[in-house]
Amino acid sequence: MLLVKQDLLVALAAGLEQLSPGAGDKAAFESPKVAAHGDLACTAAMQLAKPLKKNPRQVAEALRESLLATPAFGRWVEAVDIAGPGFLNIKLKPAAKQQVVREVLAAAAGFGRQPANGQRMMVEFISANPTGPLHVGHGRQGALGDAISSLYATQGWDVTREFYYNDAGVQIATLGTSVQLRAKGFKPGDAEWPEAAYNGDYIQDIADDFLAGKTVKADDRAFTASGDVNDLDGMRLFAVAYLRHEQDLDLQAFGVRFDNYYLESSLYTSGKVDEVVQRLRDAGKTYEQDGALWLQTTGYGDDKDRVMRKGDGSYTYFVPDVAYHITKWERGFTKVLNIQGTDHHGTIARVRAGLQAAGVGIPQGYPDYVLNTMVRVTRGGQEVKLSKRAGSYVTLRDLIEWTSKDAVRFFLLSRKADTEYVFDVDLALARNNENPVYYVQYAHARICSVLAAWGGQVDTLPGAELSSLEHPAALNLMLQLARYPEVLTAAAEDFAPHDITFYLRELAAAYHSYYDSERILVDDENLKRARLALVAAVAQVLHNGLAVLGVDAPQKM
Repeated sequence: MLLVKQDLLVALAAGLEQLSPGAGDKAAFESPKVAAHGDLACTAAMQLAKPLKKNPRQVAEALRESLLATPAFGRWVEAVDIAGPGFLNIKLKPAAKQQVVREVLAAAAGFGRQPANGQRMMVEFISANPTGPLHVGHGRQGALGDAISSLYATQGWDVTREFYYNDAGVQIATLGTSVQLRAKGFKPGDAEWPEAAYNGDYIQDIADDFLAGKTVKADDRAFTASGDVNDLDGMRLFAVAYLRHEQDLDLQAFGVRFDNYYLESSLYTSGKVDEVVQRLRDAGKTYEQDGALWLQTTGYGDDKDRVMRKGDGSYTYFVPDVAYHITKWERGFTKVLNIQGTDHHGTIARVRAGLQAAGVGIPQGYPDYVLNTMVRVTRGGQEVKLSKRAGSYVTLRDLIEWTSKDAVRFFLLSRKADTEYVFDVDLALARNNENPVYYVQYAHARICSVLAAWGGQVDTLPGAELSSLEHPAALNLMLQLARYPEVLTAAAEDFAPHDITFYLRELAAAYHSYYDSERILVDDENLKRARLALVAAVAQVLHNGLAVLGVDAPQKM
């Protein structure tokens, strides 16, 4: 149906061009708000009425007559009706809808994907400092970052996933001190235990392994413990490697991979922070006041100027952020997306202002941001707030162990990132239609069961004669299949993987409705192969969409 729609779009562009030279560029179809009105809609007549100084219905009538005279509309369109002030509602012939089955089966995993566009994109997400286990908020960022990366890959982008973290600073120093106190036998609640120390049981685990002289390895580092309780520096380095390894295990369980890890400390050791500060000073964008160095961010839309260097000589946290994003630009990433918690909202204006003030050619609005809210977890009707392992929050690993990787991913992607989400553990475990991931996965498994019962070769189905697929449930199912490429494109543009979860639920519902309407394994061979081709196409699109979300498409359930 992609080719069908393209044929019709060319005809529409030509018809608009006849009515008003230059209008052909605006040719577009929409989905009717009411399915009974047709399969495609066009509002061009209302848009052209004013410049043509005509009544919209008159323009619509002329456009309708022109379109019906074209070979493309004659071949694929059953009727074109005019509604309201000048809407064109287009009803397709069954043959037009049937084309999508062949397109899906021919493209297989490539259905909906666009060719490479030669552009590079970086998605930075999670970026958790190695001071404790990943919490469910990190899980939401992980699901969002991975799915948005996959979405952009379907649109032809060369996508890099990056994890940025601080391996130095106050929090890391506190981590080292916390481990040393545990190694010396102190624990939370003791008089010697600082209020700022980390309290989770994992701190004791790190201390025990350090005293045992163990070696820990993470994706980006390794360290062997000295076993000396007075070796605070070694304890700190060991703790960072230990927790990076723990994060790696969490990410592996969640099915998230990163192409690169970037250390905040490297921005200082490489001189990039000093370099960007000097660049801003040379550009005349800074000034001294009250013993601090300020950046004139108000000149770039910020509500007030921001301190870059405090009176004690240390830099505020947005300065290395500016240096870091300049490295992203210099590494060739024309599009950059940061996925962070809503508490980072205040950094957006100042980072963008710093990038503009630096004058390195970075366009306005760089980088893009998706800000996510935290996640509440309920179990047995009660909110779960604490984890013994973490000491103060539910960890990502807890959630995966209580449910599954697939449930956690699908659930955390099922709402817009900036809306609060309550993760219901009991619902995630339910094996019924109320559980959205089960509902979608069951549709895929149900089709696989039908294909297995048939026992034939699926790769022979593209040649099936499809003209018998005229039942309303079958036609609706084919229209749902045809929406998939456009849903992918729109979801990528809006950073909205939740649109894919909604689409998959709609496609699964359309399949379940079709399954209840027509028997697939009938005696008539041609009819059977046509219906098998249709459901095999549905299974392929369900598989493709779930893959974008990082969710498995099981063959049995």
